[in-house]
Amino acid sequence: MKKRNALASLALALTACFPAAHAQGTGQLNVVCSVQDEWCSLMSTAFARSAGIKVNVLKRGSGEALAQLLTERSNPKTDLWFGGTGDPHLQAAEQDLTLSYKSPSLPQLHPWAQAQAEQSQWRTVGVYSGPLGFAFNTELLAKKKLPAPKCWKDLLSPALRGEIQVANPASSGTAYTMIATLVQLMGEDQAFAYMKGLHKNVSQYSRSGTGPIKAASRGETTVSISFVHDAPSEQMQGFPIETSTPCEGTGAEIGSMSIVKGARNLENAKKFYEWALTPAAQQLAAAAHQYQLPANKSAGLDSHIPDFRKIRLIDYDYAKYGRSAERKRLIERWEREVNSLPH
Repeated sequence: MKKRNALASLALALTACFPAAHAQGTGQLNVVCSVQDEWCSLMSTAFARSAGIKVNVLKRGSGEALAQLLTERSNPKTDLWFGGTGDPHLQAAEQDLTLSYKSPSLPQLHPWAQAQAEQSQWRTVGVYSGPLGFAFNTELLAKKKLPAPKCWKDLLSPALRGEIQVANPASSGTAYTMIATLVQLMGEDQAFAYMKGLHKNVSQYSRSGTGPIKAASRGETTVSISFVHDAPSEQMQGFPIETSTPCEGTGAEIGSMSIVKGARNLENAKKFYEWALTPAAQQLAAAAHQYQLPANKSAGLDSHIPDFRKIRLIDYDYAKYGRSAERKRLIERWEREVNSLPH
């Protein structure tokens, strides 16, 4: 209850930055939101105050959001989908579930956000990015006299037997990003050989992409494979968590936003879309303790946001690995060759 009250107070304070609309908007907007609850709440509150439009928010993970859009295809109840890893957004575009909309704000965005829009035929756009890496509990590492992992190869150490958690790629965009990253970095067969070796050290494949870093923070596991921008919020709660990004190279998610094809409140969806790409709206992420890199080049950067210039990023093929058939094929191979193995 205290957390909800504090969030409500923060929302009111922050939305003072967005003047109430002089000509009040009409109607409502139905948003499926695939980022953290605090961020969803701040976005909806600030936009409602700015535009004078009632916003109804439904929180869904990115895989669940895609499934909902498929279920509602013939009678959409959702107008806009905000956030979550970009792969499901690209799959929604491929399956004609989202609307082609070429935003006039595109030139204000980083090239990776513009590329996400172009390769989807303008059916989605990048709104933030975050790198994949490792999180580790410093107290447990010290207690067990283990070095902090700095490279993918470090995770294969026999000393880490049962000490690693990662999500299940069938339900988690984070874990699918890991598979796609390793395949591009090592080649497919070598990547699967690596994941078979890694399996020996994995104690659990969680459903949620944020589950492993929360487990590491709370001492339930020593190491997690996670998006490193999830660490600062854990650190702010006093947990002994630190991160690194792999020395060999790593991938990054491009969190995305899409307008649903057949949206009942299309004009309001376009208003939210444009607003969400403004520097002020993009900075609400950090206010909600979420530290991805904003897509708008003019957005102020919180000091907790990872410095992409210091990270060795691969040339991630978002178009190829965002295709439904490729995702399905790789996850099925992972289930068959990796997840079926005994621990």
